[in-house]
Amino acid sequence: MAKIRLTKEFGFEMAHALEGYDGACRHIHGHSYRLFVTVIGVPNENADDPKYGMVVDFGDLKKIVNRLVVERYDHALVLRAAENKAALLKELQHAFSKVVLTDYQPTCENMIARFAEEIARELPAQVRLHHIKLHETATSFAEWYAEDNE
Repeated sequence: MAKIRLTKEFGFEMAHALEGYDGACRHIHGHSYRLFVTVIGVPNENADDPKYGMVVDFGDLKKIVNRLVVERYDHALVLRAAENKAALLKELQHAFSKVVLTDYQPTCENMIARFAEEIARELPAQVRLHHIKLHETATSFAEWYAEDNE
């Protein structure tokens, strides 16, 4: 049977700041992110299975991405856990309930690479992550493709 690609779109609002950056993005600011997750696989050929004809149930893909990305980052402030800002970061986490500290600079490029790694690990065995696209703005986005990272 033919391989089929499926894509599901997600959205979340997130604020971040690029610590040490030499431009305006060093300040806290927010984006309305759009995430497109594309998987590839062969549709289920078992006629007795309720998921017959599906590569993966869109609902199952939604649960995975919501848990790993949307629930974690929606309406969060995301900052790099810089050692020289430890006291400030601790105070922010105390003052606000949704401050996410990362071990990387929270750029669109670094975030998409982390999202791809986490999503790929959670997919059913017969399904492979093909690519993801993360729009930071309507006209600016990053893309990750499995074939580029093999």
